[in-house]
Amino acid sequence: MTGQNLPYHPSPSKPKIALPPGACDAHCHVFGPADRFPFAPERTYTPVDATKETLFALHRLLGIERAVLVQASCHGTDNSAMLDAIAASDGRYRGIAMVRGDVTDDELARLHEGGVRGVRFNFVSHLGKDADLAVVRRVIEKIVPLGWHAVIYFDSDRLEMLAPVLKSLPLKLVIDHMGRVDASKGLDQPAFRMLVDLMEDERFWIKVSGCERITRAGPPYADAVPFARRLVELFPDRVLWGTDWPHPNIKKDMPDDGALVDLLEEIVPDEEHLRRLLVDNPARLYWPEQAAEAERATGTRG
Repeated sequence: MTGQNLPYHPSPSKPKIALPPGACDAHCHVFGPADRFPFAPERTYTPVDATKETLFALHRLLGIERAVLVQASCHGTDNSAMLDAIAASDGRYRGIAMVRGDVTDDELARLHEGGVRGVRFNFVSHLGKDADLAVVRRVIEKIVPLGWHAVIYFDSDRLEMLAPVLKSLPLKLVIDHMGRVDASKGLDQPAFRMLVDLMEDERFWIKVSGCERITRAGPPYADAVPFARRLVELFPDRVLWGTDWPHPNIKKDMPDDGALVDLLEEIVPDEEHLRRLLVDNPARLYWPEQAAEAERATGTRG
């Protein structure tokens, strides 16, 4: 039996802060509509429909111009809903796919043409079985020639096992949601120290998203902020941020996305770091040709 998800926030607030031009939501999803894009039979949860039109409207409200859509397990390896949203974005959205171990080069080329720039692997208990490491290696061998990266979503207790495997992979890797550390255990907890150690390898990037996932205190997520702030301070050129809309598997206190945007005032120390987090870093990773052109025009590194 699959769990039914809560609906997303019905009326998110308009943020008090203004985001810089070109700001990117580097982690969000589209679900359904189920009558057009059915959910995977093997899913562990059933989300409410969260359509591209609703996401586009939310991004307009928040002041977000670009986005990275992340394929979620409820749609399995059928990336159709995500590709449909990217196609409607006029080049402003990119995607992270989920694929089978036997994915063909032709299918990967189709995904690339559709705006996909990486694949995601899950090692999270509530999403079912961990990704098969042999499959992970097989898929990565196929995507390296495309210049893609891998997105890794794991429970913090998996990191000790995963770290040597991840370090052995020959590509950039992006860690989801601050490694799902337990915010109640403080910055000196072993899981966060391991996470910081992993990030010392310059192939690793991390999303300072998911305050609502790592909190133990609940809104306004004050216990989660120090983790995001520390990662921004230590790795300013390899951090990304996203809303995680429509917040699948949140069991209570559905986040207000406007309030999540305003939380950036506490996470990011100044305008330069905010621009790197929301504009420059995602541009380098997901729109590298445009980022390189901008660097040439300005004579600076984004």
